[in-house]
Amino acid sequence: MKKRILSGIQPSGQLHVGNYFGMIERMVNFQEESELLCFIANYHSLTSLSDSKKLERNTFEAFVDLLSLGIDPQKSIFWVQSHVPEVTELAWILSNFTSVGLMQRSTSYKDKISNGLKPNMGLFSYPVLMASDILLYQSNIVPVGKDQKQHLEMTKDIALKFNNFYGDTFIIPEAEIDKNKDLIIGIDGKKMSKSYNNTIPIFGKESQIKDQIMNIKTDSAGLNDLKDTNTPLFQIFSMFLSDNELKTLDERYNTPGLKYMEVKKELFEKVMDYFSNQRKNRDKFINNPDDVRDLMKLGAEKARDIASKTLLKVKKAAGLI
Repeated sequence: MKKRILSGIQPSGQLHVGNYFGMIERMVNFQEESELLCFIANYHSLTSLSDSKKLERNTFEAFVDLLSLGIDPQKSIFWVQSHVPEVTELAWILSNFTSVGLMQRSTSYKDKISNGLKPNMGLFSYPVLMASDILLYQSNIVPVGKDQKQHLEMTKDIALKFNNFYGDTFIIPEAEIDKNKDLIIGIDGKKMSKSYNNTIPIFGKESQIKDQIMNIKTDSAGLNDLKDTNTPLFQIFSMFLSDNELKTLDERYNTPGLKYMEVKKELFEKVMDYFSNQRKNRDKFINNPDDVRDLMKLGAEKARDIASKTLLKVKKAAGLI
């Protein structure tokens, strides 16, 4: 029996190559070997975005972006979080099995407050909604980055507490962390993140992509010096290369005469070629919004089929029916 894998992504703007190699590529591959459930986490976006038009646009475009990058509604269950109302109903039930102390220990909450977000109950109880996302669909595996691992541990704590009260109701999920892909380097050497404006967008204009690549931080090594491979340009380029291509680039870095500008031009061409079909797919979906909304509806129906069964089981166990 295939393992059920669940993954969500917030609609926070343009997807970049860090999103792709850090998570989306794995999600596309999961479709072939597992039962993939994938959703756009627009409820979670409310913790930091109150512009309704922008959230609506971001949600639609995030759905289109994942379709374009290979998430196939015929091979997976793919939906928008807010289109399945059972998730918030379960979140309320789970909140009664969640201690305030557990929420106060959330490092993510503390980090977001320290970075300027105003504290509110949505932000504070974010891990409960995340637990509901996971437990509602009886997920076996949840791929997460290191920064989300604590939230998954909280999910397990909440599920175990409910199960101890009412018997086995929820599957206890396990985290899957790809240590090789957890930290994608941005153009300035920091973690690639929209917050740092150091990303390379997948679906941006060619000029925007080229500008970001040309701005990749390099050192001051001279033309005849050997070049350091532990640098942003090499590390970003390496994500797009086969083993043989990577070996060739490594040899060039260790041979006098390499010009960083030439490597940046090659990287730009590589990025445009690598995502050429996906960019064409996106144009097709953007120009056919009704087809996209039909796929949203299909995904929500399939997701609700699982969600309604879980919620019924939970409500019976808790004496709510």
